[in-house]
Amino acid sequence: MMLKIITSVILFIFMITGLSWYLLRTPTKGLHNVSIRTSSKPVVLFVIDSLMDQPLQKAIEEGKAPAFEFLMKHGQYYPEVVSSYPTMSVTIDSTLLTGTYANDHKVPGLVWLKKDENRVINYGPGKIEFLDIGAKQILTDSLIHLNKAHLSRHVLTIYEELAKSEIQSASINGLIYRGNQVHRLNIPKLFTGMNLLPRNLEVNGPSLLSLGSLTQYNQENDGSNRIWKAAGVNDHFSANELKYFIEKNQLPPFTLVYFADLDHQVHKNGPMEQKGIEEVDKQLQMILNAYPSWEEAVQKMIWIVQGDSAQSAVISDRSKALIDLTKLLNPYTLWTPDQPSNKEIALAVNERMAYVYLQDETIKISDISARLRADSRIGFIAWKKGEVGYVISSKSDTPFTFSPDGPYTDSYGQSWTLSGDPALLDLSINEQNEISYGDYPDALARLDGALRSHEGRYIIIDAKPGYEFVEKNSPNHAGGAAHGSLHKVDSVVPLIVAGTDQAPKHQRLIDFKDWLIKLVK
Repeated sequence: MMLKIITSVILFIFMITGLSWYLLRTPTKGLHNVSIRTSSKPVVLFVIDSLMDQPLQKAIEEGKAPAFEFLMKHGQYYPEVVSSYPTMSVTIDSTLLTGTYANDHKVPGLVWLKKDENRVINYGPGKIEFLDIGAKQILTDSLIHLNKAHLSRHVLTIYEELAKSEIQSASINGLIYRGNQVHRLNIPKLFTGMNLLPRNLEVNGPSLLSLGSLTQYNQENDGSNRIWKAAGVNDHFSANELKYFIEKNQLPPFTLVYFADLDHQVHKNGPMEQKGIEEVDKQLQMILNAYPSWEEAVQKMIWIVQGDSAQSAVISDRSKALIDLTKLLNPYTLWTPDQPSNKEIALAVNERMAYVYLQDETIKISDISARLRADSRIGFIAWKKGEVGYVISSKSDTPFTFSPDGPYTDSYGQSWTLSGDPALLDLSINEQNEISYGDYPDALARLDGALRSHEGRYIIIDAKPGYEFVEKNSPNHAGGAAHGSLHKVDSVVPLIVAGTDQAPKHQRLIDFKDWLIKLVK
C-alpha cells in the first residue's frame, strides 16, 4: 500500500496540469556499468503485499496458480507467519529489513505524528488528505525523509549489514531501501519545474536500486512505467527487472522484490480476492521461465515468497463499519494540517488501528480512554506510562498491565511482567508461567513496540474484525477489506521457501533478517 503514494501524487498532478507524458519520462540506467559479484545460489525475497493463505490455497486447488504450487511442492510452506504492528506496509517492511519492531526502527505507521515538528506524517494519503497535506510534503517524506531520517540510524537494514561484509544486494520497488551505495533518482521535469522535488536527488540504497520510473535498469520496462501503470510501481515492472538481472547474469547475492498490485485488489474486493493472486502467479511464472526449467530455477536460486500482512473484511454497512473518531472525541478540538497549534487532540488513523495524541497536557488519559471504551467495536485501548503498558477494553475498565522482563515467558523466548486479566489480549498462562497467544499473535512484543515507537503522549486503539477507524478526510474500505490491527485476521501471512532447507528461528517477520543474512553468507 505504501507505494501507492508516489503514483497517486504523479497521477493527480498529471491530471490537473494536462502536461504531456514526456515531462515525466526518465532514462534507463545501464546495468553493464555496474560490477556485480554473483554468488553460487543467490537469495531472492518476494514480498507480496496482502498475500493470504486461504485464497492462495483456493487458487492452487482450482489449478490457477501453478507457480505457487510448484514452489510449495519443491520447498516448505508455512501458513501462519506473524507480521509486525501496526500491520501497515511501511512499518512491516522496516521490521523485515531491520529485524526489529517499531520501538527500535522508529517507523510507527503509515500515519503518525512527529512531535518535534508538530505535524502528522502521512506516507499514503487519501485524495482529500492529499489536498490538505500537499504533494511536496508527501513526496519529500516518502522519497527522502522515510529512509534518511525517519528510519532509525541505530538499526541497520539487511542491505547495510551485507555491505559490511562486502556482499552486494538489490531492491526492486521496495520503499524501504536504505543502503551504502549512492543512487541518483531520475526526477521528472514536471516535478522539478513545479518545485516539488530537487533536480539532483541522491539517496543511499543497495548495490542495485530499482524504484519504478524513478530508477530502472531494463529498457523493456518502458512499457510498464507509464503513468497509467502506476509509474512502474506494479508487479510486471518488478518481475521484468528481476528477469533482466537473471538473464544478464547480474543477480547479486540478495535481492528483495516487492509486488504491490494484490493489495489494491484485496482492499476493493475483500480478503478472498483470487484474481489478483492469479496475476501474481503469472509474474512468478515469467521469472521461473528465465531458467531452462523450473526445477533448475530452484536449484540455482533460493526462492522466498511471503506476504507482508493480511487483510480482513470490513462490513458493507458504512454506519456500522466505520468508527468515526471525530464523533467519538467530540467536543475536543482536533488537529488539522492548516491549524496544528492550540488543538487538544491529534489523530493518526492506520485503517484498523489508530494513534490518538493528547496534545493538551491537561487532558487525562482516563477521560479519553473512557470515551473510547464506550464503543464496543473497539477491541482494545492501550497506552504507556514509563516502561509499563496498560490495556483496557469495552469489557473491562480495570487495566491489564505488562512490561518487558519478568517471570512470565512466551514461545519466542521473551520474558514479561504481567498484572491483571490477560484475557484482554487473549493470552493464556499455564502453571509454569508460560504465555500462549490467541487472537493477537506475539501481542506483547508487537504492542510494546508500537507504544514505544515515537515521542508523544498517545493512546493506541485497535478495532475488532469487521470495523475500521476513520476521521474527517481518511479513506475507508467499507464492503472491501482493510488491515492495521493487532488481530490475527490482519497479522498472519504465508511463507514459501524453495531451494533451501533452512528456516527462520521463529515464524515471525522480525526473525527474517538474521535468517536471510545466514542464507546469503
